Amino acid sequence: MSDGPASVTVVGLQWGDEGKGKIVDLLSARADVVARFQGGNNAGHTLVVDGEETILHLVPSGALHAKTVCVIGGGVVVDPEALVGEIDALAARGYLTEPGALLVSQEAHVILPFHKAIDRARESARGKGKIGTTGRGIGPAYEDKAARTGLRMADLCDLPHFRATLREAVGEKNSYLSAMLGEEALDVDATCERMAGFAERLAPYVADTSAFLDRALREGRRVLFEGAQGVLLDLDHGTYPFVTSSNTAAGSVCSGAGVAPRWVQRVVGISKAYTTRVGGGPFPTELDGAVGEDLRSRGGEFGATTGRARRCGWLDTVVLAKSVRLCGVDRVALTKLDVLSGLGPLKICTGYRIDGDPTDGVPPLAKDFDRVEPVYEELEGWTESLRDAACLDDLPAAARRYVARIEELLEVPVAILSTGPDRDETMILDEPFGDA
Repeated sequence: MSDGPASVTVVGLQWGDEGKGKIVDLLSARADVVARFQGGNNAGHTLVVDGEETILHLVPSGALHAKTVCVIGGGVVVDPEALVGEIDALAARGYLTEPGALLVSQEAHVILPFHKAIDRARESARGKGKIGTTGRGIGPAYEDKAARTGLRMADLCDLPHFRATLREAVGEKNSYLSAMLGEEALDVDATCERMAGFAERLAPYVADTSAFLDRALREGRRVLFEGAQGVLLDLDHGTYPFVTSSNTAAGSVCSGAGVAPRWVQRVVGISKAYTTRVGGGPFPTELDGAVGEDLRSRGGEFGATTGRARRCGWLDTVVLAKSVRLCGVDRVALTKLDVLSGLGPLKICTGYRIDGDPTDGVPPLAKDFDRVEPVYEELEGWTESLRDAACLDDLPAAARRYVARIEELLEVPVAILSTGPDRDETMILDEPFGDA
């Protein structure tokens, strides 16, 4: 066993889609356990191994490593249908076939059909004020959790109780769907039967994952904590109300995975070499013209979950600095540096002005972003491809300067550098788990 930390937490520092799947997959080779601590199947993590693409939504990104135990923590909201589909797809390729390879927290709340119906109906009614929800029922499920009316994975394991409680819940939500949202009511019997089938399939995976993780950490096993979305989508600290419905920052590992604070040790924050965002909400460095389109095309910037085109722009170190501070980030993983090759002169946002005056940090109100003027620093670009670079010295001098400037602005070292989509197109400059 190494002298490195027992746990590494991986968080996205932007608005999601930073490449967490690839980095977690890479670090999973060094981990014994990979635990997801928040979110639902509204996030998609894309892994590319030997040219083959795998997209995961609920199962942690460690699923492609045979020795790694995957854990879905209590802070996650679980769509049983989606999880069963994901398990079956992975099993068909030879993954998650061993008993105990996947554990689902007994405390995780369940996304039910009425949650998805409510989510879609509300978003449709917002018109131009759409938040950009995926319609997967994430928000309504978290609402029921906070209201103490939700069903949990533990409920699925007691099938008679689950059927009775679900029948009552569907009846109640049908009244809301019909009277308040003008939507068609769900068939109670059909809904209950369908969900009971998923409950039977998933019951063997349900466990006390909090106790499992604590035991693993005490035994000195390496645990990798994986978040979904990005810190700027955090319910409390993101660009509210254009956020997700859970806490995405590293601090929520404790409540979401069910571990003591002392086990949140090293934090790796992931950022693209530029910035993207899916859906509505503030985006000060967004590029609406040809450069933005070029970035989208070069980077394949389309959502893994919805296929929606991502908005693209220059790297924003103002919002990155906030995320670094919130999460106590001590290592940065920089992804998609290769996308910038041949783009020409590059810009990094180093500050904001509002109404012409410099301002500190990120505005608390979304409406104030309309008045934000980014302050840019221009850097020399490079034309060489980075795909064959094996170490930092293989990069063009301009690319090395770009990485060094990010380190200076964030006051955090870049420990991992991605120069292509495949697992092998990655430089480990500073091993997060220490002596791996």
